[in-house]
Amino acid sequence: MKVARTLASAIALAAGVTLGAQQEYLAGFEPKLAPKLLRHVRASGVVLAEYRHAGSVLVRLSPAQAARLAAMPGVSYVAPNQAVRGLAAARDYGYESVGGPKARSYGWTGKNIGVAVIDSGIFDHNDLKGTGFGNNRIVYTEDFTGGDGKDNFGHGTLVAGIIAGNGKESTGQGYTHTFRGLAPDVKLLNLKVLNSNGIGVDSAVIAAINRAIQLRKRYNIRVINLSIGRPVSAGYRQDPLCQAVEAAWNSGIAVVAAAGNMGRDNSFGTHGYATITSPGNDPKVITVGAFNTVGTTSPSDDILTSYSSKGPAAIDHIVKPDLVAPGNNIVGLLASNTTISDYYTANRIPFSLYYPSSSGLSDKYYRLSGTSMAAPMVTGAVALMLQKQPSLTPDQVKARLMRTALKLGPQQGTVTDAATGVSYRVNHDIFSVGAGYLDVPAALADTTPTTLAATSPSATYDASTGAVSLVFGTNVVWGTNVVWGTNVVWGTNVVWGTNVVWGTNVVWGTNVVWGTNVVWGTNVVWGASNPAASTGNILIFGDM
Repeated sequence: MKVARTLASAIALAAGVTLGAQQEYLAGFEPKLAPKLLRHVRASGVVLAEYRHAGSVLVRLSPAQAARLAAMPGVSYVAPNQAVRGLAAARDYGYESVGGPKARSYGWTGKNIGVAVIDSGIFDHNDLKGTGFGNNRIVYTEDFTGGDGKDNFGHGTLVAGIIAGNGKESTGQGYTHTFRGLAPDVKLLNLKVLNSNGIGVDSAVIAAINRAIQLRKRYNIRVINLSIGRPVSAGYRQDPLCQAVEAAWNSGIAVVAAAGNMGRDNSFGTHGYATITSPGNDPKVITVGAFNTVGTTSPSDDILTSYSSKGPAAIDHIVKPDLVAPGNNIVGLLASNTTISDYYTANRIPFSLYYPSSSGLSDKYYRLSGTSMAAPMVTGAVALMLQKQPSLTPDQVKARLMRTALKLGPQQGTVTDAATGVSYRVNHDIFSVGAGYLDVPAALADTTPTTLAATSPSATYDASTGAVSLVFGTNVVWGTNVVWGTNVVWGTNVVWGTNVVWGTNVVWGTNVVWGTNVVWGTNVVWGASNPAASTGNILIFGDM
């Protein structure tokens, strides 16, 4: 095969010649050529790991060698093995706000559904066990950081609790509030990729995704939760993280990703727009932004958090997030003696909050904020939907979640950080809240049949008219009569159709975001540079 021989020659050169300091890269191949090309890569001696199900390999090359390999026929991408991090920061009303109690009253608990939590590990918490403090629902553990799978950071345990906590440690005589996850009967797969500082690399995440695909049938894995990410540095077709989540999606596993916590970043004058993180920028996955419940059980007064990353995604301009869910001050499971629990001591909730006759700080629960907390809300909802109707595909799940999301009217205002006194702009628009606010009972009740893909559209800007339009791929569920409609997004006309996802109101006025120097300027999103790709590899924690 000519392509394979050419690739083999390039790899031999790469292996035998040192052209600068070597580093780790992830390489992917066009699906039709992948089997033959992989054989040549294996024989080259530069391969560190192979992720067959995710369609990529980890190699060690110099930058010049990597460039030579990337230019070969059949090679989809060659990308640095970048760093990723958990997307969290330092009154649990999220469960109530999205309709959790109503779903539970109908008997939907996620039973028999496998959920892969790709994070910092999962602590052996009693709320993740069944009757009699036994029957551990963590059915599989693997550590891709070289450790023992234990959660030394604390992030993964809280995420797992939001999905699957059964409230065992806050239930019984004298307790006044039970902290539950949306799907307390799911099977959890603990795939650890973050170290004790909450940092990992692309290759570990891809290895975990690869394992989830491999174990899909054994544990009925139907959904992956990724409350982790990094800034977008390439288009999704050349991003190894995006290609890995697409492989999972295509295998029948729904992927839920956090939008990111960079919504306060105004270093490029975008007020946090175009800061969606990878792999949440992928058009297939379900990307989730974070809302603040403002201490009530009704979603009517909830508001977007100032730190929630906003779209459109850098480089490809994918319309993200897809929807929003509670993510601020969410009570979750505490993993003792971890980096987060020790550092964020102030986030430990008073024991008296749920057991009034006692005092002191809880050693079972604590609060965190971030899109990391919003994503598992949606993951739990997905598990319930799949328990109710196991035949649903990932695209059908995504379509129903977006179609039934609570529609949020346009809102403009500011949110002030109580700790710093700094105010931030908040708008409820398509690039901030997506299709709307997670509504679990509505998603469970939806029976609308769909057979097409639910790929998120991209946005395009016409500088001559100032109009922003949505661009749809072929054969997608969002047709001219279903979700987004056919009109331009911004301009003199009402944007959204009267029936479905986006409601009936104009999203933005003429002076809110669009202008010559903000998102649509020549040097920001649509120009040669973009904010997310220029901020480095490591994500910072969001704020309360």
